[in-house]
Amino acid sequence: MTLQEILSKKGSNVHSIGPDATLEDVVQTLVRHNVGSLIVCEHSGGDSPGRMVGIISERDILRAVAGHRGPLTTQKVEDTMTCNVVTAPPSASVEDVMGLLTERRIRHLPVVDDGRLVGMISIGDVVKAQHDELSMENHYLRSYIQG
Repeated sequence: MTLQEILSKKGSNVHSIGPDATLEDVVQTLVRHNVGSLIVCEHSGGDSPGRMVGIISERDILRAVAGHRGPLTTQKVEDTMTCNVVTAPPSASVEDVMGLLTERRIRHLPVVDDGRLVGMISIGDVVKAQHDELSMENHYLRSYIQG
């Protein structure tokens, strides 16, 4: 199974925020959309987000709070976000992505095709896909053995 197959079932909606937003804005957006991370994009001037410049996650917010750098209403996304974003192409296999997420200790992975953001995959999406695939394989093996 590939990331493209996961995105075709899950959808390719990605939530974003600008680098000038505050961490309070991030928290409100995470809660509103019930997600664990946001892509940080430059504003393109139109309705669509611009170029991806980073990612900010729940873990980044916790680090900012633990670092006692002041209230979330005064801290900017650009000072807290991860700039060197790990990404994967839609053609990446679930097995390879599981290894990447585990090795890099990350939980959210932007899916990028030819330099264009096409979706976001979480560790939960990957585990669900792997579980569904193994359950189906188990079902077919049981049917084969019993039939």
